[in-house]
Amino acid sequence: MREPTVSSLMTREVITADVGTSFKELVQLLEDNRISAVPVLDGGYPVGVVSEADLMPKEEYRGGTSEAPGLFAGRAEKHRFEQSAGVTARDVMTSPVKSIAPDTTAGAAARELASSGVRRLFVMDSDGALVGVLSRRDLLKLFLREDEELRTVIRDEIFGRLLWVDPFSVDIEVTEGVVTMDGDLERQSEVEIAEHLVRSLPGVVDVHNRLRPQWNDTVHTRQTEIFG
Repeated sequence: MREPTVSSLMTREVITADVGTSFKELVQLLEDNRISAVPVLDGGYPVGVVSEADLMPKEEYRGGTSEAPGLFAGRAEKHRFEQSAGVTARDVMTSPVKSIAPDTTAGAAARELASSGVRRLFVMDSDGALVGVLSRRDLLKLFLREDEELRTVIRDEIFGRLLWVDPFSVDIEVTEGVVTMDGDLERQSEVEIAEHLVRSLPGVVDVHNRLRPQWNDTVHTRQTEIFG
């Protein structure tokens, strides 16, 4: 089974700004398109990102209501103060761009989003050109797969093609993404592999494994691992 890739999930029509886009135009772009960030291009290539957070320092330091950061202030605080004086995208953007390749798997993309703490990743091809954007919401769409579609994939692909088990000898039910498997398999290892494969299937919320093996072929293997 092939895991979905970024290219199959990303949004291809990306709203962008240029390094010379004015502050007010940036606010208007976010408002008109109901987005929270926009990539900034220079010569057609992404060089930064302007998010709502990058625009807020203008209000934070407006009219001297907030003091300038002191000598020992952190880099982030000093950057916000510099952004407060910005008038173009080049002045307020955050760089570098958090990017990802189109052929990255959905799982790897989810881990990258989690580890980087950003809401979106900009998808760039091997030449560095922007080809799309992948958000957390795009990944969550995987869980909107129809129950019957999941059931068919589990029956035909996992049991029929990968495990070489008569797919109609196992009772498979899928309700709201939760999979219940019931039936008899020949070996304990098949029971464990089946659960692993089903849990790895994009769109599966949880698995109730009620499969029963006719014999446990894992006992000897585990004893060998313990006693050498």
